[in-house]
Amino acid sequence: MQYGIAGILNQVVSFDLEPGERLWAAKNALMSFTEGVDWSPRIPGGPLKIVSRRLSGESVFLLKVVAEARGRLQLACHRPSLIYDWDLTKGPVTTLKHNFLAAVGDVSIDVNIARNPLAALFGGAGLLLQTISGTGRAFISVQGDLIDYDLAAGQSILVSTGNLAAFATTVDYSIKGVGGCFKMIFGGEGIFMTRMEGPGKVLVQNIKREPKTVKGIFKLLEMIPS
Repeated sequence: MQYGIAGILNQVVSFDLEPGERLWAAKNALMSFTEGVDWSPRIPGGPLKIVSRRLSGESVFLLKVVAEARGRLQLACHRPSLIYDWDLTKGPVTTLKHNFLAAVGDVSIDVNIARNPLAALFGGAGLLLQTISGTGRAFISVQGDLIDYDLAAGQSILVSTGNLAAFATTVDYSIKGVGGCFKMIFGGEGIFMTRMEGPGKVLVQNIKREPKTVKGIFKLLEMIPS
């Protein structure tokens, strides 16, 4: 299977498919395809995965694309995004909500409970996370521009809630308080930031996901006249 990534404001990944080749694509990712390329909604892992996928915030269904004849397929995100090509032979990747675009090759797409539930809930990642593993490639949609960190063992970074896009399963993540009531109320970052510690790769996006939970409370407090 041949593929290429092109575009500036919102990138597109194109696949040249031979008969019998197949891939997984995110719901709403189809842009265009030629005759002979077919698709259908499927649940990765089968019906037993419905509950876990729903609780993770991911779509229950992905699109299973199959080439019945030689053809071409284009996928894109419906938000301004770059597409990162993740080589799964170097290790699995965990993607956050709406950051998975496609996967090709011999891959498994699973939803697992986060290793650190407290960090997952308050760091913005979520309690259930989607992980792609295998010997193929995963295509990750990174909203806006991308910063790609390759963390050495013991090296760490702090990521603002909503800016984390994906990370290697070897990366450990925890939460760290922003410190001080003034920062929490008026800093716009909520109570916690996510701490990512290597070894492994971390993808950070510069367009945040929508803030949730306690961050909404602080936004209301900011509107109170002093």
